Amino acid sequence: MRGIGEMARVSGLTVSALRFYDSAGVLVPAEVDPFTGYRRYADEQVRAARLVASLRRVGMPITEITAAVRALPDAAAVTALIDRHLGRLEDGLLDARRELSHARALLNLEVPMTTVTLPADKFARLVDAVRFAVGPADAGLLGGILVEAGEGTLTLVATDRFRLAVATATAEVKGPPARAVVPASALHHDVGTVTLEPGRVTVDGVEVTPIEGDYPDFRRLVRSPSGPAVTVEVAELRAAVEAQPVVMREYEGSPYPLVILNVGDRVELATVADWAADVDGHVAVNRDFLLQALDAGGAGQLRLELDGPIHPLAVRVPEGDQFSLLMPVRH
Repeated sequence: MRGIGEMARVSGLTVSALRFYDSAGVLVPAEVDPFTGYRRYADEQVRAARLVASLRRVGMPITEITAAVRALPDAAAVTALIDRHLGRLEDGLLDARRELSHARALLNLEVPMTTVTLPADKFARLVDAVRFAVGPADAGLLGGILVEAGEGTLTLVATDRFRLAVATATAEVKGPPARAVVPASALHHDVGTVTLEPGRVTVDGVEVTPIEGDYPDFRRLVRSPSGPAVTVEVAELRAAVEAQPVVMREYEGSPYPLVILNVGDRVELATVADWAADVDGHVAVNRDFLLQALDAGGAGQLRLELDGPIHPLAVRVPEGDQFSLLMPVRH
């Protein structure tokens, strides 16, 4: 058995800390003298005391320290508690870095701030034009929407690597050019003002945490078409695509529907046999992605632009700066 002084020396906890953890029920002595109140600890409690000291130094809440001591025979359970606390610490560090970055910017007396204002219905149309191309919420940068403020313009961009959507509108912009990747869920339809600062974004007065990292260079994919460019009626093309038998392909173990287009003087739907016989004259894209791009373009007419079977198919609104690119499927 070990007295409280010896236990303090071997565990890294002070005598007062051992008394506190006893009263809190975290680390109760093996024996307490009923007359003197002197505490004695068993040798096997040294490991638990050292665990308490270690977890205490990294700020784990006392309730979780108690759970860790009680679960000590189960290494997996204790590891889960440690991993959960580590995750909180890492999240806190990211928040701290963001705030300190903002604090450093304040020292410059003039914080770079860009405020973009436009009517809510106009902003809603921009969001609707790109939201279909946003990746999954857990996809990091690709799970957000790039917000880019230029001189008198606001551009939204979304991509999941298989498609890209870009929409630009005139807006009231105060401040230098700025950009940030914002979670798609933060860009709701009734937004009227977006403020971009280093490390932070404010949407209609509500602070939003931007997604850090370098967004893909979408301009590298945007090029003037050198091949066919055909104007189509959205309703007619949608009806034709939906009426055609679905052709399934597989990518990385996941099936998806395919549509094959012949883009020349006009747009015609083709079969797999047509595609095989004339690869250069046809382009194949994900059928669902094409239908979503048509919906995002709105009713009326759209312009399909193609530079060949291995280049993206562009779906463009004839009037305005709104388009999407669909990555081609290789034969």
